[in-house]
Amino acid sequence: MPQYFDNNENLAHDEHPYNFELMGEKYTFQSDSGVFSKDGLDDGSRLLLETIAKTDLGTNILDLGAGVGPIGLILAHLDHDRHVTLVDVNDRALDCCKKNAVTLGVANQVEIIHSDVYLNIHSKFSTIVTNPPIRAGKKVTYAMYAGAPDHLIEGGKLIIVIRKQQGAESCEAYLKTLFPKVEKVAQKKGYRILVATK
Repeated sequence: MPQYFDNNENLAHDEHPYNFELMGEKYTFQSDSGVFSKDGLDDGSRLLLETIAKTDLGTNILDLGAGVGPIGLILAHLDHDRHVTLVDVNDRALDCCKKNAVTLGVANQVEIIHSDVYLNIHSKFSTIVTNPPIRAGKKVTYAMYAGAPDHLIEGGKLIIVIRKQQGAESCEAYLKTLFPKVEKVAQKKGYRILVATK
């Protein structure tokens, strides 16, 4: 069965919009079959945005595993000084992401790149955000965490949303081997927001 972290060109398209409200604003995002959370904003991304969207993330942000773009594009929309790079391996998700950037009026603030984790990423960022693709397995998700320090400026932050039953505690322990400071800053419905500071 194809997963949202695969590129499956044979999967039939099902392009459609979905609507949601977040922090008092209404959004419409373009979606398709074969992408993560194709029918709406997932609870993890919602908690991540509610927790960090209006905090100081610096001006150069990486959304790693961006999908159709709700995290990175909304971060750009809420602060026009932010430049956000959104990356994913799923071309179909990235096509939706490009359309959503235009709809949201942030196309000039964002760069959308096909990349397998950090393969095509050569910059350093003030913040890396991710709702990691847990189903892709630890080989992928732990590579996302392990590569973060090399792609962060001094004092930069890796911010993750992860569910308790999907290994939040072992993830937090692993982050502590990579970063001098790791904090749990929010939790709700089994989701935790972890902030690791370089």
